[in-house]
Amino acid sequence: MSGGSGDPLPTIPEAEATGETAALYDDIRATLGVPVVNLVWRHLATFPGALTWCWAALKPVYESGAVSVAADGLKDSLDLPAVPPVPTAALRAAGVDADGAARIRTVLASYNRSNAMNLIALTALVMALKDEPAMGPSPTAQPADDGIAGSLPPLMSLTDMPEHVAALIEDLNRLGDREDGRVMATMYRHLAHWPGFLAMLWALLTPMAASGRLELAIDGTFDAARQRAAWMLAGIGRPDAGLDPDVRAQVQATLTRFTDNLIGKMVPIGLMLDRAMSDGE
Repeated sequence: MSGGSGDPLPTIPEAEATGETAALYDDIRATLGVPVVNLVWRHLATFPGALTWCWAALKPVYESGAVSVAADGLKDSLDLPAVPPVPTAALRAAGVDADGAARIRTVLASYNRSNAMNLIALTALVMALKDEPAMGPSPTAQPADDGIAGSLPPLMSLTDMPEHVAALIEDLNRLGDREDGRVMATMYRHLAHWPGFLAMLWALLTPMAASGRLELAIDGTFDAARQRAAWMLAGIGRPDAGLDPDVRAQVQATLTRFTDNLIGKMVPIGLMLDRAMSDGE
């Protein structure tokens, strides 16, 4: 485990993963079609046997494409506040050149893809850990798509940023958060390479939070995700090796914390940011 990556919880960072953990990280990236292993997986890797067990349980519904289809349906169903498009001139004024804008879009695309899938699949796993009944038969297999091409910029630690940038990210992370920002959304740290863009995000999201529109969008996301997760239950695998009872309790608490707060809030936020960037460049 390492705190050098700047992760807000104990994790095994991607750059430090070895052996079985590194192989699992490779499989997670390839199966989800994204260039990053999300914080929840990096944190699960710190519990003995947890990442192996969780991934064995969930890989079938990711690999079949069922979670991807459910995630697309989730994203299409959300009633999100309208956001104005960010013109190229505003990006340039914020210090974002054409290459930076392209890299920002890759960051948003990666997290929008993985967060929506992880929210549904991990919510379903929490239901399975609680022995909740499935809502229907196993999801139908769907063809896989190509995923997100490219790589993400280096993940910055708050301690490596200028103090004002770190403070801005902490302010952003508290917006829509149910734990007052105690767990940092990794997406903001990837975007820390463009402080001017982060300032634009703050100006976009703060009025939504103040008016209650952001909270409504987040609540709607949780409800829609739970409905779709119930249909994933029948497709979840049952690993041969069981979890130690103490680890099982830690896994359930961890997944509940992520699905009931961090991942759920970042789905609507990421989608709105993507829409704001859609008409630029």
